[in-house]
Amino acid sequence: MAISDAALMMAWKEVLAMCNLKAGEQLTILTSDDSNQQIAGMARLAAADMGAVVTNLNLAPMNGEKAISRDKSGYIGKTALEHNKAALACLKASDFVIDTLQLLFSKEQEEILKTGARMLLAVEPPEIMLRMLPKPEDKARVLAGAKKLGAAKKMTVTSKAGTDFECDLGQYPVLTQYGLADEPGRWDHWPSCFVATWPTEKTANGTIVIEEGDILLPMKMYARSPVTFTVENGYVTKIDGGFDAEFLRRFMDSFDDPEAYAMAHVGWGLHTRAHWTVLGLTNPEAQLGMDARSFAGNFLFSTGPNTEAGGTRDVPCHLDIPLRNCSLSLDGEAMTKDGKVVPADQR
Repeated sequence: MAISDAALMMAWKEVLAMCNLKAGEQLTILTSDDSNQQIAGMARLAAADMGAVVTNLNLAPMNGEKAISRDKSGYIGKTALEHNKAALACLKASDFVIDTLQLLFSKEQEEILKTGARMLLAVEPPEIMLRMLPKPEDKARVLAGAKKLGAAKKMTVTSKAGTDFECDLGQYPVLTQYGLADEPGRWDHWPSCFVATWPTEKTANGTIVIEEGDILLPMKMYARSPVTFTVENGYVTKIDGGFDAEFLRRFMDSFDDPEAYAMAHVGWGLHTRAHWTVLGLTNPEAQLGMDARSFAGNFLFSTGPNTEAGGTRDVPCHLDIPLRNCSLSLDGEAMTKDGKVVPADQR
């Protein structure tokens, strides 16, 4: 359903206030020709009304001839900033960047964040953004999970479908997403609510079983039959199953890079207003799939790059696969049980 300009502007003011936007700060709205104009327009009005010095920066779209998916996460890490020194300088001089282009996984995003700029990605449809409007309790759940994850040495994940996976932790930082870029140098994504990290290199091993109805991203489709990933020493070495398995293999092979098969971030969803069903009820092409990535109790695992964590795997192929019905533990302490978040007082 449509969201009015007034409602979206008010939501932007609420989120920007929680991001600690102050009068006089330099705020840049980064757009491309295919950006959602309502999102960008209402962000501009909200920021200006709060006293920010607002700049609009529009860059041409790219990678369309390389990607085999129209999804913005179908080909990542290469952006129109790569050879545009003037645009990059503008973003580096900003206190706050609203990204509707999607710089995620690019080296330019890391350069911008290192200046202390806060950056908020906003590419989901307005109706999803408002339903999943960040709240203080969302941040509290993520930070509590991050504290557990940051102290853990081992993650184990099991399911009745046959998942039996483990990895060591500690080499890479914890990723927290709660929808607010509220500290210097922080990147986040409105909407979002999950916690994750990257396995210590060469320690991820076991079996991950995708059940019928689990979600494949960036394909943005529900699995139609079971798929089994065999993980050995940090890499997916086999993908077994029917149509969905072949589909995933061919997509990953199309990048012609063995690093596409590396295990990337692993974690769990914590958003109480995100829903597994949304992908089947709305136009997949109109969304990035943050309900799928964030719904409470999922086990979200990914493959491909680790540049976001300071690693060197700069590959444009990135799968995110949120599974239901898994039990995830940290050093033997349950974080989720059969796809449900374990309350803190029951751990």
